[in-house]
Amino acid sequence: MMSGSVPRAVIAAFAAIGGLIVAMLAEIGRVTRFAALTIGRALTPPYYPGRLLEQLGHIGWLSLPVVGLTAIFTGAALAQQIFTAGSRFSAQSTVPAVVVIGMVRELGPVLVGLMVAGRVSSAMAAEIGTMRVTEQLDAMTTLRTDPFRYLLSPRLFAGVIALPLLVLVANAIGIFGGYLLAVHKLGFNASNYLAVTRRVLRADDFQMALVKAAVFGFFMALMGCYHGYRTAGGAAGVGRSTTNAVVSAFVLIILSNLLITIAAFG
Repeated sequence: MMSGSVPRAVIAAFAAIGGLIVAMLAEIGRVTRFAALTIGRALTPPYYPGRLLEQLGHIGWLSLPVVGLTAIFTGAALAQQIFTAGSRFSAQSTVPAVVVIGMVRELGPVLVGLMVAGRVSSAMAAEIGTMRVTEQLDAMTTLRTDPFRYLLSPRLFAGVIALPLLVLVANAIGIFGGYLLAVHKLGFNASNYLAVTRRVLRADDFQMALVKAAVFGFFMALMGCYHGYRTAGGAAGVGRSTTNAVVSAFVLIILSNLLITIAAFG
C-alpha cells in the first residue's frame, strides 16, 4: 500500500503543477489575443479622438498630484539614504549622481507605474466591469458601436502616451526633492549639486525611462480593460475584477522592469 501510494501522490503533485502551468499559458494566450484585438480595432475607423483626449486627462492630468507627492518624497528620502550609507565609506559626494540616476532610470518609472496603476487600472476595471454586468456593453454592440474602438482602445493608447509624460514630470520633481534635502539639510553646495546632476545625466537615461514608462502604461491600461471586459457575477464579480486588474498590473510592471533592465545592461 505504501509503495503504491507514493507514486500516486507524486503523479497528483505533477498533475497539479501541470494544470497550473496550462492554466497560466491559457490566460497569457487570452490576454495576448485581447491586446491584439484591441490594437487591431484601434487602427481601423471609426476613430474616437474625443475619447482619447478624455482618457489622457483622466490618466495623466488627474494623476499629477499623487505622482508629484510620491516623487518629491522619494527623491528626498533617496538623498538621505545615500548620504547616510555613503558616510560609512566617505562617499557622501555621490549623492547627486546616485539620486539622478536612481530616479530617472529606476525609481521614477516604477513608482509612477505602480501609483498610476493602483489608481487607473482599478477604475478602468470597475467602470468597464459595471458596464458588462449591467449589459451596457451588449447594448452598445446592438447599437452598432464597437466597445473595443469606443471604450478600450482609447484607454490603451492613452496609457501609453500619458505615462511617459508623467514619468518626465516625476523625474524632475524627484530630482528637485533630492536637491532640496541635500542643500538645505545635508549641507551640499547648490551650484555644485546642479553641476554634478547635469554632468551625470545622459540621453540614454531618459530613453530608458520613457521606454519603461510606455511599457508600464500599456500593461496598466491593458489589465484594467481586460479584467473589466471579462467581468461576470454581478457586484462581487466587479470587485474581483478590480482586485485582479491591480494585482496583475503590478506584477507585469515589476516583471517588465526587470526584463528591460536586463536587456539594457545584461
